[in-house]
Amino acid sequence: MTQEAAKGETARRLAPRPPTHPAQGLATNPVPGAVPRQNPGQIPDQPPAQTPEQTADHAPGQVPNARAWWVLGMLAFVYMVNFLDRQLLSILAKPIQDTLHVTDAQLGRIGGLYFALFYCFIAIPVGWLADRTHRVRILALACAIWSAATAACGVAATYGELVAARMTVGFGEAGGVPPSYALISDYFPPQRRGTALALYNLGPPVGQALGIAFGALIAASFSWRAAFLAIGAVGLGAAVLVLLRIPEPRRGRLDPPAAPSSAPASPAATTRFWPATARFFARPSFVLVALASGATQFITYGAGNFTALILMREKGMSLRQLAVSYALVVGLCMGGGIFVSGRVIDRFTPRAKQAYALIPAVSLVCAAPLFVAFVWAPHWPLALAFLAGPTFFNSFYLSSAVALVQQDAAPNERVISGALLLLIMNMIGLGLGPTYVGWASDALRASHPQHALQWAFYSLTPFYGLAIALFLALARVLPRERLTPEIRT
Repeated sequence: MTQEAAKGETARRLAPRPPTHPAQGLATNPVPGAVPRQNPGQIPDQPPAQTPEQTADHAPGQVPNARAWWVLGMLAFVYMVNFLDRQLLSILAKPIQDTLHVTDAQLGRIGGLYFALFYCFIAIPVGWLADRTHRVRILALACAIWSAATAACGVAATYGELVAARMTVGFGEAGGVPPSYALISDYFPPQRRGTALALYNLGPPVGQALGIAFGALIAASFSWRAAFLAIGAVGLGAAVLVLLRIPEPRRGRLDPPAAPSSAPASPAATTRFWPATARFFARPSFVLVALASGATQFITYGAGNFTALILMREKGMSLRQLAVSYALVVGLCMGGGIFVSGRVIDRFTPRAKQAYALIPAVSLVCAAPLFVAFVWAPHWPLALAFLAGPTFFNSFYLSSAVALVQQDAAPNERVISGALLLLIMNMIGLGLGPTYVGWASDALRASHPQHALQWAFYSLTPFYGLAIALFLALARVLPRERLTPEIRT
């Protein structure tokens, strides 16, 4: 070989080759499995036009693109509307009781057991359906249903009509959160999901704060019925926005290439309902995190559904004071707790997976004495000062639980895995927590006529110990648990 020929051969070998990563948008060969042939120096073909689903993708790098943040903001807004609708009942408990003459126990059942029966169990088939079909359309339809049902609460003339409307709200809200969890996991890479899910989970505190502020102000200025009608209309507008502005991403596109299940999963990458459910319950970590979160929610929902009532009835707060002061505590402290928890999870879980359990356990240790102090405080200004602590620390569990399940579930089973997580923790917390507090308040009224609700709150304290013990048990399980092909596929 001549010197010139050798130089030419070396140049051809060292010449840059066209990148082959699909996320870089290069042309693919029209024949599956064939290798495109190019002459030396030939200019690569231009990429073909992308489908709407492909335009929703971005390269699985370290930094999510602008579209991902836009979608996250939209999903968080819908979650905010979700909680705004859901919390109206507890915020407006006293005027509703005055109008419809319902007891604490009836109020606890309508905000707890009756709502949870639809919300928890409908979420499972909805999650299974969303894993196989278009998640964005399911989310938009769910938002429309719960918003219309919220408006229907405003025209309820009897307790039975209010129960029917609230159960329909639960039916609609069942389709809101699980598809959103899965969408976020397909817009954000694993190392950013803790923060992304924490930002998404700011929806509840912002929704509660706005619900307290606007719901209480509208009720004070007009009536509690007007508050339900106005906020239901906002939700209907959000449903239309979701349908028009959120693209459906490809499932599992940002998962690590080495994972057995990280191959592109089409909507029909058949997720079988019962095998997927069995795989969830075969994971000790999934079951423990769901039970620990349920014990935590027993406190947060049990107390949360009656906090406005105890502040007004036993600590002397007015509806207008509630709209400002209580709204600020919920928005700032709960929102701050959820955001900080996501940042802490993203920092510590890459070093030790036990952090998914230890972080919420430590937060609950900090929250318990402050919760007791809140219940004891004789007047609302001191009570709100103490309430800021548990409102902040009680929120740490949520980002941890969701991030753990979304990280370890197979891409085409993330919606149903999220739905199963919500089923367990919400059936325990949302279904039984408010129901128990309402029952305990009525049961204690004979012996503590002026402070029955206060003693019902005191009785929630042992559940802090139960939740902490379950999270510590989870911390022992996580290092020993390894993903197997049978679990991930």
